[in-house]
Amino acid sequence: MAIVAPSLLAANFLRLEDECKMVDESEGDWFHLDIMDGRFVPNISFGPMIVEFVRKTTKKPCDVHLMILDPGHYAEELKNAGADHLSVHFEACPHLHRNIEQIKSLGMKAGVAINPHTLVAELSDVLYEIDIVCMMSVNPGFGGQKFIPHTLEKIKQLRKMIDEKGLKVQIEIDGGVTLKNAASIMEAGADVLVAGNAVFKSADPKATIHQLKNS
Repeated sequence: MAIVAPSLLAANFLRLEDECKMVDESEGDWFHLDIMDGRFVPNISFGPMIVEFVRKTTKKPCDVHLMILDPGHYAEELKNAGADHLSVHFEACPHLHRNIEQIKSLGMKAGVAINPHTLVAELSDVLYEIDIVCMMSVNPGFGGQKFIPHTLEKIKQLRKMIDEKGLKVQIEIDGGVTLKNAASIMEAGADVLVAGNAVFKSADPKATIHQLKNS
């Protein structure tokens, strides 16, 4: 059964409290929060203040995905805001091991996100230290993009690496997840489905979350 992490980037921010309550009451497992800086990716989203507001609406894990440069500058602030998981981008961290150590020292689960062009093999030396791999299945920066089909092969490669090392790292797929491709993503070896438009643009978001969870 999938872990479903509705992505609040696709929510109606005029009704953010209602959207959060909907996710909290649903079968959704995590709240996925995309923080973008306009430098690492071309878009700007929101910051720790929104994480703090979301934290007040739920006891479910807040899964924060940093699409920013210099993520270490914000790790402690995000922990204080209520983040439970913090994923930093492999491509944005020249001292990735240090970032992972910082996240774990603050008591959060540590994740590493990789862009579509980044090889799974690049994670080999840090895989044993992290809890989550957030695999981008679109180019980061904007919601509503189409799933990149080759991601399925990357999921299989990563699943094999994790299993061969006997690790419990969760594979999270972020970008273009829909009811049509969720089953294929899970069959390839994923654990977590991040879903934005598929949930929040749905006529019945709770039913959509239920279907994704049972993919």
